Amino acid sequence: MTLRTLFIFLFLLCIQVVLPQKLLSGKVIVEGATTENVNITNVANNTSASTNQEGAFSILASIGDALVFSAVNLETKRKVITAEDLNEALIIVKMSASIIPLKEVKVNENSTITAENLGIIPQGQKKYTPAERRVHEATTGSGLVPLNPILNAISGRTTMLKKEVVAEKKERLLLRLDGWFEEKFYTKSLKIPQEYVKGFHYFLIEDNDFVRALKAKNKTLTKFLMSKLALNYRETISIP
Repeated sequence: MTLRTLFIFLFLLCIQVVLPQKLLSGKVIVEGATTENVNITNVANNTSASTNQEGAFSILASIGDALVFSAVNLETKRKVITAEDLNEALIIVKMSASIIPLKEVKVNENSTITAENLGIIPQGQKKYTPAERRVHEATTGSGLVPLNPILNAISGRTTMLKKEVVAEKKERLLLRLDGWFEEKFYTKSLKIPQEYVKGFHYFLIEDNDFVRALKAKNKTLTKFLMSKLALNYRETISIP
C-alpha cells in the first residue's frame, strides 16, 4: 500500500468517525395541503425517501448533510442537518403550498346566451327596477275594464309609487357619485364645509347637465360642472 493510498484510507476513516451516519426520523407539516409523497433527498450520500400519509419519514444523514424536500404542490425546501437534529427523536420540517399564477380568464366575454335567447323572457322586453315594477303593476291590469289602475289612481297609490321611482333613481346617482372624489376636493377646492358635503351631493343630482355627465362617467366634465354649481350651493347655504 502506497503512502498516498494509506493517507486517503485514513482520511475516509476519520470522516466516518467524526461524521457518523444516523437514521434520522422526521415529519413534514404543511398548512392546508397534503404531506404524503413528499420526496426527501440527501445530496451528500445520494439517498432518498418519501413521506407517508401522516407526513412521517426516515433517512440516513450526518452532520452537515443537506436534505432537499420537494413535491409538486409544495415549495422546495432545503435543510442542513445539525448536531441538534441528530439528537432529536423527531425533527419537524415546515413546508409551504406552492402558488401557481394563472392567466386571466374572461368568462362568457362574447357569450350570446341570455334570458331572451333562451326564451325565458320576450325579446326586447323592458327591464324594470323594483320601484318601476310596482308602478307598472299599479297602472296596468287585465280584463275589458282593468280596475287596478282606476283604484290606484283614486287612492293616490300610483302617485306615491312614481315618487318612489324618482327617489330610487336619485339614490343610484348618489351611490355612483360617492367616492368618486376625495373629501378634500370638496372642502379645499370647492370650499364646501365638511358637514355640507352630503347635502351638496343632493344639490348636484338635481342638475340635469351634471346628471348626464355623471351617467356618461365623464369625470372631467362633472368636475367642471361641480365647480360652477358649488358657487350656487355656497350662496344657498349663505357661505361666501
